[in-house]
Amino acid sequence: MSSATTEVATFANGCFWGTEHLYRKYFGGKGLLDAKVGYIGGNKPNPTYREVCTGKTGHAEAAQLSFDTSKVSYAELVEFFYRTHDPTQWEGQGPDIGPQYRSALFPHTAEQEATARRVTEQVQAKHFDPKGMRIVTTIERAPVSDFFEAEPYHQEYIINNPNGYHCPTHRLWW
Repeated sequence: MSSATTEVATFANGCFWGTEHLYRKYFGGKGLLDAKVGYIGGNKPNPTYREVCTGKTGHAEAAQLSFDTSKVSYAELVEFFYRTHDPTQWEGQGPDIGPQYRSALFPHTAEQEATARRVTEQVQAKHFDPKGMRIVTTIERAPVSDFFEAEPYHQEYIINNPNGYHCPTHRLWW
């Protein structure tokens, strides 16, 4: 496979375990090359999980994906992002409350940023305007800030701990 068709995407939509798991489940063998969980959007280099959990570092729990653009587009991944959590909940997801669980898109390029904004507008109009609800997801300016990979025990957490915690908002909404 040519590296020219590989891109990276970073999504924060609540607990990173569920985010990583859903992307692996639905895009494994369909363009997803790899997924890692970590921290992004904060003000402390190399934060630990315990530090991020305080809500004081400014980081969001996120999944960073590498994907083959000949098999799946960034727009498809953004639309899926909105389908798999509640983007109308401010600073959290379900019972997971705090800025580390916020809904945010972290585009890596100006093209990804434009795509994220376009897809967000489309999803808002189609799925949330009819319900009188507003997407509160933030779309950061490209390029993204530093992504710090989470500790090894967080990687593929749900695969390794199938009876572990599952955020109730990580499901297909439509």
